[in-house]
Amino acid sequence: MTRLGGSGDGRTDGPGDDLLSLAREIAHGVDGLAELWSVAAQGASLRLSPHQLRALRLLEAEPELNLTALAQGMGIGTPTASRLCDRLEAAGLVSRLLHPYDRREVRLVLTGTGRQVLGEVADRRSQALAEVLAGMDPVAREALRRGLRAFPAAGTGEAGEGPG
Repeated sequence: MTRLGGSGDGRTDGPGDDLLSLAREIAHGVDGLAELWSVAAQGASLRLSPHQLRALRLLEAEPELNLTALAQGMGIGTPTASRLCDRLEAAGLVSRLLHPYDRREVRLVLTGTGRQVLGEVADRRSQALAEVLAGMDPVAREALRRGLRAFPAAGTGEAGEGPG
């Protein structure tokens, strides 16, 4: 991993530096996880870009979004979202349906194939992660579990680690 700041000698000068060092170690771990996540997804029967997978996951979480809402949810422009949906529709993963009360509005819906591909990607990712976790010491695995449960709460300012 490329170090983006600091002297790079690993020394710390105060408590904040310890947190920065920890943050760098975690960032390195996240990079490894992202690579594992990506490689596992690419092994699915239908190879999709991370952008395409993200769109499918959004449509799974919020069924029948329209194109504008999908674009906003992904932080992309409507023309880009439209081209993305064209590709997903051509692959048989998404269907466009007219809104029952407003025929000017088109809803985006996952097809059965789209749901199947998302399930396959999720299964492949879980299996790849389980293989890595199997190589960890059980105590370290449990510490990781506790830390990951505490992380979202710390980000929102909630106290505690959550259920143990």
